[in-house]
Parts: sequence; structure tokens; C-alpha cells
Amino acid sequence: MKSVINTKNAPAPIGPYSQAVMVNGLLYVSGQIAISPANGNMTMNNIESETKQVMDNLKAILIEAGMDFSHVIKTTIFLKDMNNFKSVNETYGSYFTHDFPARETVEVSRLPKDVNVEISVVAAI
Repeated sequence: MKSVINTKNAPAPIGPYSQAVMVNGLLYVSGQIAISPANGNMTMNNIESETKQVMDNLKAILIEAGMDFSHVIKTTIFLKDMNNFKSVNETYGSYFTHDFPARETVEVSRLPKDVNVEISVVAAI
């Protein structure tokens, strides 16, 4: 059974997709970028603040689904510039305490709204 998860505490989708979908105890969270749900503006002062907004958006969706970062089993990080890896990794890592999820990080030529980072997660109950 499929259940769509949406919260006003994360930005509304900018296309024909859901913030997240729950199926058989697995939560698939769509890639998040640094859009502030409060005002719809981009948070792009620096890579750290951009990554923090992305992670806060993911956190809001996880909470709506009754989860937190301890439930995350897999993440995918898309970077516009791999030179930002260290800074993104430090901010990203601050949201996890132990039993880190599996992950891949890839550099891509372009992301929606010309952001520098996009992150998606899969979580399990």
C-alpha cells in the first residue's frame, strides 16, 4: 500500500512529484534543495547554509512520516561542484549520530534552480 507524505514544513514540490512516498515500511523522500518553506526563497548564502536548509527540509518530511534521521538507511547527494564535498559532508554529518546510512555522492553538471546541492533519502520504520 502506497501512502503520500506531505508537510507544509518543507517546500512544496516544484513539479509532478510528492515530497515522499511510504511503501511497505520504507519512506522514499524526493530530492530536496535549499528552498525555505517559510517564504519560498532560496537559502544560498554559502554551501553550509544551503546544505543546512536541505537537511532541515528532509528533517521536516521525516517528522511528518513519524521518523527522524536515525531511520534513514540510504542517502544520495548531488553536488554541482565536488570541491564542496568537505563542507557539505560536515553539515550533513551533523544530522546523524551513529549507524550512518549507506550513501553515494556524485557531481552533476546542473541541478534544479541552479542550486549547489540536492539530497534525497530512503528511511525505514
